[in-house]
Amino acid sequence: MRAIWKGHIQFSLVTIPVRIYNAIDTGQTISFNLLSKEGHNPVSYEKKDKVTGQTLKTEDIIKGYQYEPGQYVIIDQEDFDKVKLKSEKVIEIEGFVDSSEVHPTLYETPYYIGPDGDVAAKTYGLLSQTLKETGRIAVGKVVLRDRETPVLLSPMDGGMVMYRLRFPNEVRSMREVPQLLEVKADKEQLKLAKTLVDSMTTKFANIEMKDHYYEALKNIIDAKVAGKEIVTLTEEIPKVVDIMTALKASIDAAKKPMEKAKGETAKKAKAEKEKPAKTAKRKAS
Repeated sequence: MRAIWKGHIQFSLVTIPVRIYNAIDTGQTISFNLLSKEGHNPVSYEKKDKVTGQTLKTEDIIKGYQYEPGQYVIIDQEDFDKVKLKSEKVIEIEGFVDSSEVHPTLYETPYYIGPDGDVAAKTYGLLSQTLKETGRIAVGKVVLRDRETPVLLSPMDGGMVMYRLRFPNEVRSMREVPQLLEVKADKEQLKLAKTLVDSMTTKFANIEMKDHYYEALKNIIDAKVAGKEIVTLTEEIPKVVDIMTALKASIDAAKKPMEKAKGETAKKAKAEKEKPAKTAKRKAS
C-alpha cells in the first residue's frame, strides 16, 4: 500500500508523524476507452479551444476564475505558491467530539492513517487507544489535493481511519426535497411496519454487500472477449401494491425462515435431551 500524503497529526502540544493511504480499492470499478463506431479505434480527449476550435498543448492552458459571466481573472502557479497553510503538512486537530454530533451527510472519502516510523508508532497507538476508550473522534483540517478540507479521525481495528468531511454549508437542507409531506401514519399501518422492521432486524455483517452490477457487467465483458454468446440479465421491476397488503405479505414472508429456524432448533434440543436416555438404555441392556 503506497502512501499518498506524509505529515503530522497535531493536537495541543502533541505531534505524531503519520502517512495517509487510500482506503478505497479503485480497482473494483470498470472503466471504458472511447472507440470509433466504424473502425473500433481508440478516441482521445482532444484539448481544443471551444471558440476557435484550435488544438492546444498542455503549456497553452492556464487556470482562470470566473467572477462574472464571461469575465475571468487569471491564476498562475505563483499565485498558488503564495498560499502557504500549516495544514499542508499537518493534520491540525481542532477538538475532540462525540461521533453522534457529526451528521452522516458530512462524511466523504475514507483514508487509513498509519505511523511514520517506529518512534511515532507509540504515540500513534496512544492516540488511537485514547479515542477508543473515550468514545471520542478527533476533528481537524488538512490540505489534500490543493484544497483545505475538514477531516475526522476515528479509531479502527487497532489503527485510525480519517474521513474527509464536507463543509456543513455544502449540504442542502432536507426541506429542499420536493413532495415531502408531514403525514401522520395510520396506527394499524405503523404497527405492521414496526413488526416488519423487527422481523427483519439483523447484524450488518449478515447483510450481503456486493456490487451485482459490476459482476454482471464483468461477465458480459469476459464473454465478449472470449467470443461467447451474451446472456441478458433483467431483474423484474416490483409492482406497487396496497400498503396494508404489502406489509402483511412481507411479515408472513419474513416469519417463514424464522419459524423454520425455530423448528430446527427445537428438534436439535429434543434430540440432545433424548441422548442421555438412549445411552442409559444401552448401558442397562
